[in-house]
This record gives sequence, C-alpha cells and structure tokens, in this order.
Amino acid sequence: MYLPSFDLKNKTALITGAGRGIGRALALGYAEAGADVILLSRTEDELQAVAEEIRAKGRKAYPLPADVTSTESIKNVFAEIESQQLNVDILINNAGMNIRSKALDVTESEWETIVNTNMKSAFFMSQKAAEWMKKNGKGGRIINISSVAGKTALRTGVVYAQTKAAMIQMTKVLAFEWGQDNIQVNSIGPWYFETPLTEKILQDKAYVADILAVTPLKRIGQLPELVGPAVFLGSDAASYITGQTLFVDGGMTIHGF
Repeated sequence: MYLPSFDLKNKTALITGAGRGIGRALALGYAEAGADVILLSRTEDELQAVAEEIRAKGRKAYPLPADVTSTESIKNVFAEIESQQLNVDILINNAGMNIRSKALDVTESEWETIVNTNMKSAFFMSQKAAEWMKKNGKGGRIINISSVAGKTALRTGVVYAQTKAAMIQMTKVLAFEWGQDNIQVNSIGPWYFETPLTEKILQDKAYVADILAVTPLKRIGQLPELVGPAVFLGSDAASYITGQTLFVDGGMTIHGF
C-alpha cells in the first residue's frame, strides 16, 4: 500500500491560542480528521464555544484556560492533562500576536509582550510536550505556527518578524535534538489569512492591493487552507519530515514585500 494515512483517529492534539482565528480553525479541522483536542487560551468563553463545536463533530474536547506566557501556567496545564489521564500526541504552538510599530517606535513593553506571547510560550510548551512524549516512549509531533515574516522582510512589525524567524530556527534545532526520541518538529508559515488579528488591516483596500501584488495566487488565504497542511504534518503521511517550514502563502515568498 503506497498511500499513507492522513487519519488522526486515536490521537490527541494540544493547541494553544485555540479560541479564535487560526487556532480555532485547526482545532475544528483536527476534530474532523478524527483527533480529540485539548484547547488552550486565556479566554474561557471562546474555548467553551470551540469545545461545543468539536463535541458536535463526535470528538472529545478539553478546554483549559491558561496563560502560555507563564511557565507556571504551562506546568499546571500538563499537571491537569496528567490528572485527567489524557495524552499529548501532537502539540500545535499557535498562540501569537503582533503590534505593528515601526522599529524606532517599539517600546520595551511592546517588545516583551510580543516575545513572550510568540516565542517564550512556544519554547516552553515544546519543552514540556517533549518531556511528555519522551516519557511515554511513543514520540510525537510538534507544529509551530510561524509566518512568512520569519523569512522575508515586511514593512512593519520588526519584533513580530524576529520572533517568527526565531521560531523557524527553533524548529530546526529542536528537530535535530529530539529526532532520536521520535519527536518530529515542523512549522507552518502563513501569509495573510482572514483572522481577528488581520481583520482591521485587511479593511485597507490600498494595503490589500499591495499584498495581492506580491501574491501569485492573487487572493487572501482562507482559514481552511491552513488545516490541510497542519493535518498532513500531524499524520502518518509526514512520518519522515522534520525540521521543515511549510509556507502556506499563495506563493508570496517567491517575492518580497
């Protein structure tokens, strides 16, 4: 048989930033692929709403309100997972944010907020997940949601860009270090998708025209178009892939912006 399985049945995925936008889309997509989902976010009502949608699809959902910028909160998350006798087969580090300041206007507070949300959370979530995966002896998958901003220069958002570039490099190093434990680490680099994070800027018709000018497919991405790559990287179909970044960008990284 040459066609590998994209099925995620009997898998449990842990997704950060799961209450809205990309995280919500990935959580619902993973449920449709057969996975049970542990949902993390600071916003409990949003988590409960996503959990209800997942349960309506016949899968289990475990909403856990948490601040993943806090290492203590991350420890508590894994203690709760253990107390509920859950598993973590796949971790998706999706929690992220941006403040679109020009470099000369960036404040220390903005820098710390972006770095803690985008980079600190991803590293320490990965660390705890890898400990878990190594202990259970079965390995697992870690998928980091990076950005095209980690590869090519954008007009504003230098701190966001540096965190996403760091995430791509972190993906390589962790894949190298943890491969012997059958832990595969990959990342996905989206371009512009319609999310709460981009909603305001995508109302600027001139800015959107500039985006489309460097996007060969000439359109903004739709959230379901991120689900397929994420399911692929979490499935047996990607069993020999690690340390890679898959850009889901309509061809944007062919150019610059």
